[in-house]
Amino acid sequence: MSWTVEKCEVGVGNRLGVVRPATEDHAQEAVEAVKAGKVVAVPTDTLYGFACDACSLEAVHRIYEIKGRKYTSPLAICVGDVSDIRRFAFTDHLPHGLLDALLPGPVTVVLQRGESSILEKSLNPGLESIGVRVPDCDFIRVVARGSGSALALTSANLSGQPSSVCIKDFETLWEHCAHVYDGGVLPSGRAGSTVVDLTKLGKYKILRPGSAKEETVTILEQHSLLEDTAA
Repeated sequence: MSWTVEKCEVGVGNRLGVVRPATEDHAQEAVEAVKAGKVVAVPTDTLYGFACDACSLEAVHRIYEIKGRKYTSPLAICVGDVSDIRRFAFTDHLPHGLLDALLPGPVTVVLQRGESSILEKSLNPGLESIGVRVPDCDFIRVVARGSGSALALTSANLSGQPSSVCIKDFETLWEHCAHVYDGGVLPSGRAGSTVVDLTKLGKYKILRPGSAKEETVTILEQHSLLEDTAA
């Protein structure tokens, strides 16, 4: 995704002073906000999302409060590069090259955290797995790299409401964010990422079709994974 973006018409303009263009010039500001335990709104390759430091319990709780989301609903994480995934989840059982074929892209891979994961135990308590994203979007990846951690990431909307493809879609929630980064109108529709469970050796299970199911299944089967049909 290019740094050059077409702005979303927000009607009232930047009345709260929180909207910035999602460009390289503003990435360090977003990194500093995340490091300070704040929530930012960012574009991805699918939808707009709320992001914060995944290892900050206070910031993670803030995201749940903003969305009105149940604490039993898990959050995914976002990392800057595919090579970062092993810091947070167990990948040794996956076929060579699989993650690089799937990512960066509109896919969330669900993996076991593993004993060596540096994620806080307080993130998604009681779950041994974690959904991981590496979006095909320069801005959020730069922020994730700069944070030195992983970003907790979820769609920028009230829980149960339509997802956001433009910052105007969640205008009523701007006031709860340190900054809102405008990447224009996102072209992928509101389906979100394709979510695939890769926790079992040699198996895959599509948990949400999302925007890239066919392409994802093709890649999985090219790497000799079989669909897990167990209930």
